[in-house]
Amino acid sequence: MKASSLIRALDERVGGARFLDRAMRKAFNNHWSFLLGEIALYAFVVVLVTGVFLTFFFKPGMKEVVYDGAYVPLRGVTMSEAYASSLEISFDVRGGLLMRQMHHWSTLIFLGGIVVHLLRNFFTGSFRKPRELNWLIGVALFGLVMLNGLFGYSLPDDLLSGAGLRILHGVLVSVPLVGTYLAMFLFGGEFPGQDIIPRLYSLHVLLIPGLLLLLIPLHAVVLTWRQTHTQFREKGVRNHQVSGAPFFPAFIAKTAAYLLWVAGVVALLATFFQINPIWLYGPYVPSTVSAGSQPDWYMGFLEGALRLMPPWEFTAFGHTVTMSVLIPALVAPGLLFAGLALYPFAERWITRDRAVHNLLDRPRDMPRRTGIGVAGIVYYGVLWTAGGNDVIAANFHVSLYATTWVFRMALLLGPVLAFEGTRRLCLALQARDRRLIEHGVETGLIVRGPGGEYTEVERPLTEEERAVLADPLPESAGR
Repeated sequence: MKASSLIRALDERVGGARFLDRAMRKAFNNHWSFLLGEIALYAFVVVLVTGVFLTFFFKPGMKEVVYDGAYVPLRGVTMSEAYASSLEISFDVRGGLLMRQMHHWSTLIFLGGIVVHLLRNFFTGSFRKPRELNWLIGVALFGLVMLNGLFGYSLPDDLLSGAGLRILHGVLVSVPLVGTYLAMFLFGGEFPGQDIIPRLYSLHVLLIPGLLLLLIPLHAVVLTWRQTHTQFREKGVRNHQVSGAPFFPAFIAKTAAYLLWVAGVVALLATFFQINPIWLYGPYVPSTVSAGSQPDWYMGFLEGALRLMPPWEFTAFGHTVTMSVLIPALVAPGLLFAGLALYPFAERWITRDRAVHNLLDRPRDMPRRTGIGVAGIVYYGVLWTAGGNDVIAANFHVSLYATTWVFRMALLLGPVLAFEGTRRLCLALQARDRRLIEHGVETGLIVRGPGGEYTEVERPLTEEERAVLADPLPESAGR
């Protein structure tokens, strides 16, 4: 049977030819920022491929064994099956260490890609109608990937990841009324228990990846293909008219090359830059904590919040509620994700904007939104940096307490100053745009007039330049 006949037969039975024809001709904008989400998507592909490889050899058990593998310094040491199998992957399985490091690096890039993609969508306003659902899915993906990264980080059962599990146990116990029950349920008894690694493994390789495999296609394909693609303002572009290259062959060739590029970068990082050398940490022992330990970057802001929070607690009905753990580890992240999820609806309610938006904003045209975004980045950055306050104090020979208080003040003042400074900068850029529209671009040429006066020659804006600046008009500076 010829290929054309086979395709015709399939179309007669399952349909789809008309959809595929439209899909192949769907236009995609050529702006580089639209490829930021592709970084996250293709890093996820690398995470999946390397993760499947690792599941062939990893043993998610906490049964104690005596190590007798290739790593001589730990021979004869009693450890869990999880840690022993992680060492086996690193030293005995051909290509195992490369796969472990590729899995770790691609996870970090995956999360970084999600963050940058969210920021691009926030600052350009692409979360507005009709894309509120896609924004909510993106926020959910961010939370799920962070959680799954923490679970995967904890699976090797080394000293560093065990310290993270100890913090997780403390956070669960701090929940009023049900905290003890939550901790006992997750850990299968008193810390560290015997069930935490198998349970985290099930969540890490089954439940959360299943949710990701459901949400990512919905976010990246279904809703994106159903809706008109967003684009930046330029000459000839209209709200319901997309300008760009077709999906096939232009975009598919570009995105395929991008997949290979992301995979190659991950492989190079895993080859030349060591990450998470678990053999140096040793097996987890509850009575031991390594000095200067730091989490992966995406959990750094929680570490900083725990370190900056004052030791507040109170007693109610005979029970002590530890606010110094509850607020930074549960309330603060909850407010972060709630704020991200609700922001599109809050902005729509405040501005009373019910229109469909397929054209993106320039950040300078929305100074308050841009100020809020920069304030959030500064807030996160202060918390992230504060997660290493002990390392900073030790290396710069300053007091740990003084460092902590500096970060506390920066946490309160930094976002406010960032918001106001960013808002004023956006207004200044809008004023500059108005001058360009009214007077043109300075050429640097000085000419002398018949009367002896000197004037500068200004070049009028081209139609392409004017379309970017004048739609919308910069007079909307107060938004």
